[in-house]
Amino acid sequence: MPIKIQSGLPVKEILEKENIFVMDENRAMHQDIRPIQILILNLMPLKEETELQLLRSLSNTPLQVDVTFMAVKSHEAKNTSKSHLNKFYLSFEELKDQKYDGMIITGAPVEQIEFEEVDYWEELTQIMEWTKKNVHSTIYLCWGAQAGLYYHYGLQKRPLPKKMFGLFWHKVYNRKIPLVRGFDDRFLAPHSRHTEVPMEEIRKCKELTVLAESEEAGLFLAMAKEGRQIFVMGHPEYDRITLDGEYRRDTEKGLEIEIPKNYYQEDDPSNKPLLMWRAHANNLYSNWLNYYVYQTTPYDLYGTPFND
Repeated sequence: MPIKIQSGLPVKEILEKENIFVMDENRAMHQDIRPIQILILNLMPLKEETELQLLRSLSNTPLQVDVTFMAVKSHEAKNTSKSHLNKFYLSFEELKDQKYDGMIITGAPVEQIEFEEVDYWEELTQIMEWTKKNVHSTIYLCWGAQAGLYYHYGLQKRPLPKKMFGLFWHKVYNRKIPLVRGFDDRFLAPHSRHTEVPMEEIRKCKELTVLAESEEAGLFLAMAKEGRQIFVMGHPEYDRITLDGEYRRDTEKGLEIEIPKNYYQEDDPSNKPLLMWRAHANNLYSNWLNYYVYQTTPYDLYGTPFND
């Protein structure tokens, strides 16, 4: 089944060339089903790139997914045109009276700033509080996961001695939980961050269930409230060249950056990056949509109140 997006969204043509089934509002009006309503709060600077990555990730399911994009008002985007934001994004004020089956809160390049010093922190806390009653299941990605763990459970981040950058091996725990159904015992996933939430603090939090972690990179996947909240510390949505782009950007700026681990063949940046995490990334999003969104939300989102 297709991903439903707004008419004219630029990434639609790219998705169609990749043989991903997408439809716009006009065609969707003729579908006699209730699609899954997914809201994406896109905090990443290159919003169109993130749109493409997340829509790819959500497309590997037989369910029809209706995607809405949201941006914060308290921050001025510098890398995405105002015309794109005005046409394809809504604000929290415009959406706060709606209910959603699922939501994704992305990462953001603000991890080295204290949470309260981020210019949109107050708005983000309002949104995270709103999810408790208006979203059935929310995925928090990378810095978004750190923000969610801090806001909901008081878990503080700490700086790393060097950037956690590349592909890292993870071990699966609690494999009877549907979110990791179909995962291999060990799998690779991308990380790109300067901070972490210590595993010892995460394990002390009784509300959290750890589903996958890395000896080197720490937490990858945890959940709370029976899947109402899901925290993903890495970037499973990244495409083949995302880490390559970050590495070359920082190198050109003269920043101290190591070659992303386990990424280039023979650790040589002149070689094509290896794509070795896509299957598990697709599995994660498909499991989320199936077991924590589609299987558990009511047919009428407005007829059944959401619980805290």
